Amino acid sequence: MELVVENYAVVERVRVRFHAGLNLLTGETGSGKSMVVDALGLLFGGRASADMVRSDTDRARISGIFEAPRSAALRKLLDEAGVELEDGELLIEREILSGGKSRAFAGSRPVTAAFLRDLAPFLGDIHGQHDQQQLFSADAQLDMLDDYTGAAEPREEAGKVFREWRAASRELQELDRSEQERLRMADLWSFQRKEIDAARLKPNEDADLDSERRVLKNVARLQEHANIAYASLYDAPESAAAQMRVARKRIEELCRIDPSLAGLMESLKPAEIAVDEAASTMRQYLDRLEADPNRLEEVESRLESIDRLKRKYGGSVAEILAFLDDVSAKMASVESAGERRAALETRVKQLADSYAGVAERLSKVRAEGARKLARAVERELESLAMQNTVFRVKLDKSEWSERGADAAEFLISANPGEEPRPLERVASGGELSRIALALKTCLRQPPSSGTPRTLVFDEIDAGIGGAVAESVGRRLKKLAGSSQVLCVTHLAQVAGFADHHYLVEKREVKGRTVAEIEELPPEARKREIGRMLSGERVTPEALKQAEQLMRLGKG
Repeated sequence: MELVVENYAVVERVRVRFHAGLNLLTGETGSGKSMVVDALGLLFGGRASADMVRSDTDRARISGIFEAPRSAALRKLLDEAGVELEDGELLIEREILSGGKSRAFAGSRPVTAAFLRDLAPFLGDIHGQHDQQQLFSADAQLDMLDDYTGAAEPREEAGKVFREWRAASRELQELDRSEQERLRMADLWSFQRKEIDAARLKPNEDADLDSERRVLKNVARLQEHANIAYASLYDAPESAAAQMRVARKRIEELCRIDPSLAGLMESLKPAEIAVDEAASTMRQYLDRLEADPNRLEEVESRLESIDRLKRKYGGSVAEILAFLDDVSAKMASVESAGERRAALETRVKQLADSYAGVAERLSKVRAEGARKLARAVERELESLAMQNTVFRVKLDKSEWSERGADAAEFLISANPGEEPRPLERVASGGELSRIALALKTCLRQPPSSGTPRTLVFDEIDAGIGGAVAESVGRRLKKLAGSSQVLCVTHLAQVAGFADHHYLVEKREVKGRTVAEIEELPPEARKREIGRMLSGERVTPEALKQAEQLMRLGKG
């Protein structure tokens, strides 16, 4: 993995490449050792803040190049986002603007922080001191147990059935709650439906009636204009039809003399036909025009009835008919409420029975996994100088949820003869660090693709020292055999096990403080471990002890 950090906090620009194995970062208190952890957290979708941007700059930028595992799930996630790998590597970038906004990119394509959070489990895992506090959370403990047992399938099924059961139960409750209101409204809906049904409305009836009313009110004017039009087309001596007949006769005479005009006769025929048809249509129209006061009264009465319905149910016949459909649907729901309730009650019971079965199956998987996890954690704690520690996973029944019907609680007894008790009541800071490391080791699934993930530990050794620190270093070394491990530490005993050692220092450059990271060669590494042992003044004895720790780390 390669990491580039620019204008982030006290970092002006740092570029560092981490190698396979155990990569340790050390430095004075406040030197910025956790900067790498924080920067990786941003690449994994962590929350960005304007406070992260180096003063007098407009943005901070973090980028990382990761070797992508050959995972079908990862490939699907990347394909859906249109992100492509390059030579099996994935470039992730994050920019934080001085105004507080941030932008994220994967494979040079814009993505969301949520996408980075979905991507993170495939690339790495960060465990810091804050994560140790999550060990006290019942939900986190249940999640860890499920991760270890591989209970994803029954848990997912339980969540699906639970959501369906909860939705059906809420629908049944809503049906019961609103039944009284629906029954109270039923009389009104029945009246409205009968009133609209009685009108026997037809689509666009109001527009058709309004057109008919205009005709009936203007019969005399329409007859006058129609008669003139008919005469102009056909009846009058000077009508268009008469003029066409005169023109045709004249052209026939011309054709007897000059046959070249025969085509003109053919051109006149469509015009004569059009005039005749127009005249015939006008004649038919005149025959239909007739003053009918009774029909006019019927039309106006019908329109008044429709207008009354419009004032109550909508501005048009279409809206009134839509209102009728809605009222009819409500009446149907009232009439079928009993059947719907019976069907819902049956479905709720079926889903409850189904959930109980899935939850019971999930509980059995968890119970078996709890015993295995307890034995695995105890073995890990023994290698971390916590011999004879008893670790238990207690399972109790809980209210139904998407997680199943179990509550998990981690119990521990670090002293022989003591009953196991909850972590927060018995574990010291040093013990908690080792328990966290043991759990992390047990929960880590071996990479099936052959490409190890990056595991990051931020001062996992807080609160410990001496032989215990040496045990933690050995465990980290072993863990680094199958995964790339990054660890921020302040203990020389842990630093001695590093495969690659990085020093984080603050310096003053042109009047400003900047943090830098340097990979140390063997001699410089010995001096740094000596400083960690003796303080600012590195004594020969400290250097000798540092050399011993380095030799121990290689063994």
